[in-house]
Amino acid sequence: MEHKLWGGRFAAPTSETMRLYNDSFRFDGRLFDADISGSIAWAGALEEAGLISAEECETLIQGLELVRREFADGNFVALEGDEDIHTAVERRLRELVGDAALKLHTGRSRNDQVATDMRLFCIAAARQISEHLLALQLALLDQAEAHAATLMPGYTHLQRAQPITFGHWCLAYVEMYERDRQRLGDAVRRARILPLGAGALAGNSLGIERERLTEALDEFDAVSGNSLDAVSDRDFVAELLFVFALCGVHLSRLAEDLVLYSSSEFGFVELDDAYSTGSSLMPQKKNPDSMELLRGKSGRLIGNLVTLLTVLKGLPMTYNKDMQEDKEPLFDSLDTLNLGLQVAAAAVATMMPQPARMAAALDDAMLATDLADALVRRGVPFREAHGKVGRLVRRTLELRVGLRHLPLEEYQAVQPDLDENIYGIYDFAQSVARKDSSGGTAPERVREQCARWRELLDEEG
Repeated sequence: MEHKLWGGRFAAPTSETMRLYNDSFRFDGRLFDADISGSIAWAGALEEAGLISAEECETLIQGLELVRREFADGNFVALEGDEDIHTAVERRLRELVGDAALKLHTGRSRNDQVATDMRLFCIAAARQISEHLLALQLALLDQAEAHAATLMPGYTHLQRAQPITFGHWCLAYVEMYERDRQRLGDAVRRARILPLGAGALAGNSLGIERERLTEALDEFDAVSGNSLDAVSDRDFVAELLFVFALCGVHLSRLAEDLVLYSSSEFGFVELDDAYSTGSSLMPQKKNPDSMELLRGKSGRLIGNLVTLLTVLKGLPMTYNKDMQEDKEPLFDSLDTLNLGLQVAAAAVATMMPQPARMAAALDDAMLATDLADALVRRGVPFREAHGKVGRLVRRTLELRVGLRHLPLEEYQAVQPDLDENIYGIYDFAQSVARKDSSGGTAPERVREQCARWRELLDEEG
């Protein structure tokens, strides 16, 4: 039985190579759930418009649910002529319910059908990724709560800068991933525009009440305002790919930190064996491959975004077959990020911070700003204080001693009114405690941030 959705005007069959090039079921088959949900809603709309009977509508819905179950259970058998998910579903539906299936496509084009499928899929994908981001945030929050006062060096330019706490470092990534979740929410809001009923490009003339379709498909808030834009718009896919790519960049930054921090040179954390690998030659090696893969796979996510933008950049109105190329980049990014976030959350949850190694990496030079601040509190303009402390740092390099071991006369050479009390500056815990501005690294502030995030994230969970 022929089951193409087109072909009446063609005198010759599609060539085998063209069929292989054109067919998309091998990858768009995963849209089955969205496609069937859209078709069930469409069947209802056809009945309301008087285009099919109530009995036919019920037959179609029951048949579509049977097809959905076959897909979900892995029992759906694809045939060679299944050009895409739409063709496959309609072909199987006809096998199950007979000629009533031939009425399902009335007034509908694959153009508005696939646009609807993709929006439904993107909404579900965004929800899935948001859940995994939340799990990663909670893993970081657990570490932050346990290490709100654990001292470690903070870095700029990968050079030791000022002391912070490990909990504060963890919370920086909690903030970062929260922005990713917010961007996902923004993308979903713009994806909740229903294109179904726009037809091939010009709308439909069969009395379909499109607004009623949003009641059957409650993921949508409104119908598209222009039928041309409805079938040609893939902004929502590009936007989601951008969010996925940026999330990948943020995962890469976390991974880079943990690759460094788990090295012998740093030793700030130890990754669990379950998220590390060994060497085929060197028996002593423990490699942070989970983090390196997170770092490396960010390139796929960025590349998939560029792929889609390149596809879209020169397309004329409205639908073009080029748009078939929106699916594989989206699916690949979803699968890559989905698994990567799960690995990241588990690796963070099981990693073992090493407070002693963090503390050992602190040095007096990291308190130079504290010393400048002490001079400011004595009335010295900051720019002068900065220069004076810089001269003291230069003397430590010349004398090969730390700031706390620099003789008092060296301090008095740059600021005569200093006395022995100046050495009280050299307390890393006190330095961190002084950074008590809102959002600062003081343990008191870190605990406040943890409490705020615990309340917010537990509500989300």
